[in-house]
Amino acid sequence: MKIDKIRCKSIFVSDIHLGTVESKAKLLLDSLKQYDFDELYLVGDIIDGWKIKRGWYWHDSHTKLIKKFLKYSKNKKVVYIAGNHDEFIRDFIAEHNINISGIEIADEVIYTANNGNKYLITHGDKYDIIIKYHKFVAVLGDIGYELLLRVNHYYNDFRRYYGFGYWSLSKFIKNKVKAAVSFITEFEEVIVDECIKQGVDGVICGHIHFPSNKIIKGIHYMNTGDFVETCSFVIETLGGDFEIKEFK
Repeated sequence: MKIDKIRCKSIFVSDIHLGTVESKAKLLLDSLKQYDFDELYLVGDIIDGWKIKRGWYWHDSHTKLIKKFLKYSKNKKVVYIAGNHDEFIRDFIAEHNINISGIEIADEVIYTANNGNKYLITHGDKYDIIIKYHKFVAVLGDIGYELLLRVNHYYNDFRRYYGFGYWSLSKFIKNKVKAAVSFITEFEEVIVDECIKQGVDGVICGHIHFPSNKIIKGIHYMNTGDFVETCSFVIETLGGDFEIKEFK
């Protein structure tokens, strides 16, 4: 039986981290099938170059997802924004965007919503002080986050065995630990100040794996989350509303 798809203008997804065990590529494939859209924005860290350097892992679902993106590009607008984990892409784009097999590759782009508002689409790592000035610390933090995800994976296997639902250790830490909350707040303020400087109405970013949709200093701030743990993306409806969709 054919399932009616949800019609929307655009989908924004980031931090898929293909090349890692934790990537939920199959879940994203299944989630995208629920939507009929015109534009797809891949907002950075789609391929995890950092992790691939440390140890190769590639699942069949990762290949299928990339093939799906290429298929979309034949009749939809597909834009790939470079992130810090796939920063090798920035070596190819330099100062000018390029097009590969119908997919536009860019560092940042300006998106026009249905209501005419302008949004900066950026991964967000350029507005992360640690990434910008202390990359070695960021790499160590990434390794720590990877270990945290492994612990969370086994803990949730235990919860499922006893009939309990999914619980995110990382999200709990981000909400409760003062340093994590402070980092997220600082990141949001820096990127919002950039939007004010550029004269845009809002921003859609990723990077910190923390989905959000709110107004800061008059700027519409949205974070897509990730498809490693929160498994979320942002859509713009045909009516011009922006919504966070989460999948478990």
